[in-house]
Amino acid sequence: MIPFDESKQKTYLAVDNTIDTALASKRLVGTVVLIARDGETVYHRAAGLADREANLAMKEDTIFRLASVTKPIVTIAAMRLIEQGRIGLDDPVTKWLPNFRPRLEDGSEPAILVRHLLTHTSGLSYCFAEENGAYVRAGVSDGVDQPGLSLDENLRRIASVPLLFEPGRGWQYSVSMDVLGAVIEKETGKRLGDAVAELVMQPLGLSDTAFAVVDRSRLAAPYVDASPEPKRMGETEKVWALDGSVTFAPDRIFDPLSFHSGGGGMAGTAGDVLAVLETVRKGGAPLLSEKTVKDMMTNQVGNLLEPTRPGFGFGFGWAIILDPAAAALPVSPGTLQWGGVYGHHWFMDPAKKLTVVALTNTTLEGMWGQFTLDIKKAVAASL
Repeated sequence: MIPFDESKQKTYLAVDNTIDTALASKRLVGTVVLIARDGETVYHRAAGLADREANLAMKEDTIFRLASVTKPIVTIAAMRLIEQGRIGLDDPVTKWLPNFRPRLEDGSEPAILVRHLLTHTSGLSYCFAEENGAYVRAGVSDGVDQPGLSLDENLRRIASVPLLFEPGRGWQYSVSMDVLGAVIEKETGKRLGDAVAELVMQPLGLSDTAFAVVDRSRLAAPYVDASPEPKRMGETEKVWALDGSVTFAPDRIFDPLSFHSGGGGMAGTAGDVLAVLETVRKGGAPLLSEKTVKDMMTNQVGNLLEPTRPGFGFGFGWAIILDPAAAALPVSPGTLQWGGVYGHHWFMDPAKKLTVVALTNTTLEGMWGQFTLDIKKAVAASL
């Protein structure tokens, strides 16, 4: 249980107001927000409902489907294997996946390296990036749909689609982390969930976050933006996003045959997510060396994100806000951030020794809606 310090909690009244406003205006159903500063939890609040129809209150130990909040956790697992000399950043993926050979439109077969997967410069994509695009036609899973689909079959489908660009020459958010998950499985000889537990969760003493739900009674119900209030997701839910749509299958995580998606397959608590991120912010021990953490926090992609996301770069596992003014965000240069399509957002400001985790059960508001900007503004005002 996170210790309660009323004097520190009062400092963050602007955060309370942001949460209250989002709930009162029915933009969110429920949320857990945690703030750590200089290694100490200075704010923690569970608000709203974990399950509206059952009138079940949100609690700090509520479990959420994490979607892309999975990515930094799996990245840390990969970086541990890299530190151990078992995987190399410049190793070709075919070293582990000899049949994974997607080609360019001209038929040529470029090498996809491990670093390309970690930085989304592989030339791969996601279904939601293009409605009725090649990934949709090939039946590729984005990692939050198609219960029971095997990893080998999804890799086959991904490899059947031409690459968008030569690896390293562009940036496209993609299923790269699912491919990396397959590399980790081949290297360790274990399912991804077992490897991640051994490499990341167990050394930190964390047991609530995994590729399965440890206690279904604590699992938040998923909701999607709607008027006059968010709608509870059905067995399959198609949500429009960017130039395409995300198809959700909330019960996917209950099917033991579903492949462990390195890009979006975990479920867990805000407390576990904060503990993992804070481990990195404080230098990496006992998981990683300070040098590896520095590399992870360094822009690895040059200006490849500038056309679509001014002020942003990308490290290993997350976006980096290089120019807060260009990004129009009230944070320090070097702040890391990412989210999850089930309704989550987190950011880490190393300059202020600050980490903020905001998990919600409402998509897309909790991932990139007004709530995410308001939380940043509220934290900045509180500081």
